[in-house]
Amino acid sequence: MIGQRVGHYRVVEKIGAGSMGEVYRARDERLGRDVALKLIRPASSENPDHLRRFEQEARAAAALNHPNILAIFDVGLEGATPYIVSELLEGKTLRDRLNEGALPLRQATAYALQIAQALVAAHERHIVHRDLKPENLFLTHDDRVKILDFGVAKLQAAVDEDRAVESLTTVTKHGA
Repeated sequence: MIGQRVGHYRVVEKIGAGSMGEVYRARDERLGRDVALKLIRPASSENPDHLRRFEQEARAAAALNHPNILAIFDVGLEGATPYIVSELLEGKTLRDRLNEGALPLRQATAYALQIAQALVAAHERHIVHRDLKPENLFLTHDDRVKILDFGVAKLQAAVDEDRAVESLTTVTKHGA
């Protein structure tokens, strides 16, 4: 992948991997900036549930504009492979930080406040993350928390809508 183009993004280096895809540092050749490029794995691109979850992640996060939620810049297809382009983060996951030892109380409180503010913003848009864990919380070098991975988010009906929540898109099966 290194050196290849995906859309107008040139892949620079692999920076991570998850269950459904891989994340690369890429250069946006139109805007001249580095971004994170997430590509779904070929095996997942043939799985309708994985494709739906990948698309859901992009739609849910893109519907939100908050300093503590990963910003989505673009989505697209390279051949039959879907991709998501987001801001490039520098730092580590909360899981990696916790593996180094306990957080000081003041820092833990500051992180908790940022997470709560981001979740309030998501809930105001009727989006419930549903997979909040240290691996999906990223700590930037300037001590900002970013919520990642809205792949299993639930889009809820607004109170004044005439639709049942159960009728809205989700990829989690009952009882799962």
